[in-house]
Amino acid sequence: MNRTPSPDLQGIISDRDIFIAVVSNIFGVMTLTVPRLIAESTLSSDGWMSVFLGGLIASLCGWIVAKIASSFPNQTFLSYASYLLSKPVAVVMTLIFSIQYIVVTAYNVREIAVLSHQYLFDYTPQEVVSLAFLLVVIYAVCGSQAAIFRLNVLFFPILISGLLIVILLPIGIIQWEGLLPFFQTDFKGYVQSTYYSIVNMLGFGIVLFYIGLVQKPQKTAKLTAIGVMVTMMFNVAIYIVCIGVFGNATIQNMFFPTFDLSRSAEIPGGFFERFDAFLFLFWTIIFFTTAMMAFDIAVMTIRMVFRKFKKINLVLILSPIIFLISMLPETYLDIVYFNKLLGHFMFSYFVIVTLMLGIAFKIKGGKSSG
Repeated sequence: MNRTPSPDLQGIISDRDIFIAVVSNIFGVMTLTVPRLIAESTLSSDGWMSVFLGGLIASLCGWIVAKIASSFPNQTFLSYASYLLSKPVAVVMTLIFSIQYIVVTAYNVREIAVLSHQYLFDYTPQEVVSLAFLLVVIYAVCGSQAAIFRLNVLFFPILISGLLIVILLPIGIIQWEGLLPFFQTDFKGYVQSTYYSIVNMLGFGIVLFYIGLVQKPQKTAKLTAIGVMVTMMFNVAIYIVCIGVFGNATIQNMFFPTFDLSRSAEIPGGFFERFDAFLFLFWTIIFFTTAMMAFDIAVMTIRMVFRKFKKINLVLILSPIIFLISMLPETYLDIVYFNKLLGHFMFSYFVIVTLMLGIAFKIKGGKSSG
């Protein structure tokens, strides 16, 4: 096996870019739905503790994953996984990741269509919205990976500003008594809600694949952990505000509690009558960045195994497959079930991969293959 750095990996991004990408990727579709999943397992406002604990666990896992990956600078996932686990195992593992990120892209494409159909374009077929969104994602993925990270950096101030607006504007209508009493949830409820919180933050897994693009990955592990912590703090704030505005029982019956929270936000003085339309643009950007990186990783992992594939050809082959997968669920309940299955698979597979890489890395004394 060739253990030299890949010539395609030129160190085109910095640690800061990885930090921004991790934060942007974690704030994906599940940010809209995870308050409902957590509220279903907890009572009162106890779910914030699960979000906090899940964030701590995810932050530790992110640090471990980034620490392993950063020990193999300028190498692909397939390269260092082959060194740690053997080539056949690494190939299978890489292809499974390809399938996973294809499905993640399809899920993002369908969810933006459902969201827009429910709140804005109620007469527009979901297929039309999905196709239009997918075409924009395809255009972004066909460019360079450096451009993808530049888009993340460009959108990052909008991301943070939008989240602050969603959290701060509804504070005036919070029913603070709805947050009490504390510690009403049983142990099983805490475990289940913490699990959903961890699944919501698995976006840091992109570090496994983008580490080869980092110029000097010495600080990548630390910044990955900080990125997860930042998203955890935002998620805690979002959950508390959701509970305070709607109440635990109401959130359990909402498809997109976080988006409904953004709709409840009003600019003082009535300057904008449809302020939720502007926030819809903000959520569209979040969907776009998540789908863009997932699609890019799907293409990247397949090309690791099949080196002769040209990027543009592979994008054109995968695009109709992604669109067809996105259209498979017939009702929104099917999408909810699909989301849960995807979350269970991503969590289980990520635990398996992390344990296998971690144990092999420890056995080999933490030495890279270079």
